[in-house]
Amino acid sequence: MTTPDDPNLPVIVGIGEHVRRPGDSGPSEPAQLMEIAIRAALDDAGAGDALLQRIGLIAAVPTASWGDGDPGRRVAELLGISAPTVRTSNQGGNGPGVLMATIGTRIQAGELDAAVLCGAEALKTLSDAMKRGEQPDWPAADPDRAAGEVLEPDRPANTDDETAVGLIAPIMAYPLLEQAIRVDAGRTPDEQLDLIARMWSRFSDVAATNPYAWSHTTYTPEEIRTPSPANRQVTLPYTKLLNSNLQVDQSAAVLVCSAATARELGVPRDRWVFVHAAAHATDEWFLSQRRELHRSPAIRACGEAALGHAGVRAQDLGPVDLYSCFPSAVQLAARELGLPVDDPGRPLTCTGGLTFFGGPGNNYATHGIAAVARQLREAPAGTTGLSTALGWYATKHAVGVYGNEPPARGFAAFAAEPEHPEPREVATPGDVRGIAESCTLIYDRGGDPSYGILFALLDDGRRALGHTNDPEVMAAMAHDDILGEPVDLRADRSFTPSCLTGASR
Repeated sequence: MTTPDDPNLPVIVGIGEHVRRPGDSGPSEPAQLMEIAIRAALDDAGAGDALLQRIGLIAAVPTASWGDGDPGRRVAELLGISAPTVRTSNQGGNGPGVLMATIGTRIQAGELDAAVLCGAEALKTLSDAMKRGEQPDWPAADPDRAAGEVLEPDRPANTDDETAVGLIAPIMAYPLLEQAIRVDAGRTPDEQLDLIARMWSRFSDVAATNPYAWSHTTYTPEEIRTPSPANRQVTLPYTKLLNSNLQVDQSAAVLVCSAATARELGVPRDRWVFVHAAAHATDEWFLSQRRELHRSPAIRACGEAALGHAGVRAQDLGPVDLYSCFPSAVQLAARELGLPVDDPGRPLTCTGGLTFFGGPGNNYATHGIAAVARQLREAPAGTTGLSTALGWYATKHAVGVYGNEPPARGFAAFAAEPEHPEPREVATPGDVRGIAESCTLIYDRGGDPSYGILFALLDDGRRALGHTNDPEVMAAMAHDDILGEPVDLRADRSFTPSCLTGASR
């Protein structure tokens, strides 16, 4: 048990963010972008070189555009310091939350005075260079180089069955979650699209006022939901403006130290944001094996652990930033945490979300923490905020709780223990009849459906996976609500919905 004057309480004292827009001069190398953000955070803390020299851990989020196995080492070189490095898995937007929990735990235990959480992405620069047939002039990345600590292993994201039907990336998985959420809520496709377009429109309003956001354009719900040359249909039901935008150059850094160190270095008290609690957990790893696609036991367990320790109810939270790669991710988290998803007064983002603020690879949640901390600095005394992070297909989760006053119980991090319902068995392909559970279409850049993915439930509870590129079937998926209706699947994984066969339930 700690007290509010505990010298080991972990405190965010410095926040730095950087965005490099097309046409901007200056470095584009991800490690240099991290350095820029860290130096901005040092300036923000007001302790300068004294705090820099006290950094005892560099927690660097792995970068997709520069795949070095120890990005923190290059950052330390640029800063001119020597500090141990730690990172999470190479793939996973939950990483910043896990790293913040590690930092907080070590500071609270008296093992660490100060640390920096940092990350950057430069996929816009990399993409533009590749279109010209070039490579950016960055130091060579060494993917086999090991950080001082690696907190999570990398695991394959997909089963062979999922890959066989074309489920190979988040862009295909989150629409499947969206459709399952819609069916569970009893909404029509238009009603669901209206809901998520309203939510995303509010996100664009937040991004428009954020100086570190990639886009400052506001969009109406109608503009977001309606396909157009500038907003093509990407999947069913997501247009481009309902997808994360990875083509960004952005970096963020959060400096954390003990309360004693903050006092010693003279960091002004109005810079302090206390790290109250953190939790992480994992849902059933493979999407096709989850018992229910519209629920996340892991998010619920994380929220209960972190909010419970902090002694805060969801309805009493101030700033909230939910990981927002796709609308289904926000809806899952809001439901499990007990937050309203369609409240104009609570947009559920402090950044503007991964579509409009930007989706810098694994590092978005560092920006989320920074944005929550900024708002807490301006909030009435006693305000508590929350940020979430996730990886893969709403698979790996992390929740952090922060406040502008000391926590009554000190910081604690939890490996939350969610309920794990019995996994769904995935049926071997065969000639079977099931009930369509969820589906999506993947569109080409010309706006035509390329192929479709189906999840169906069989009478014995197993899940069958289907794939189609049949124009008639894809038209039915796009224009008829086939979910909840019978569907015939075949051994080659193709399928035909009942609206084309006349079959009844």
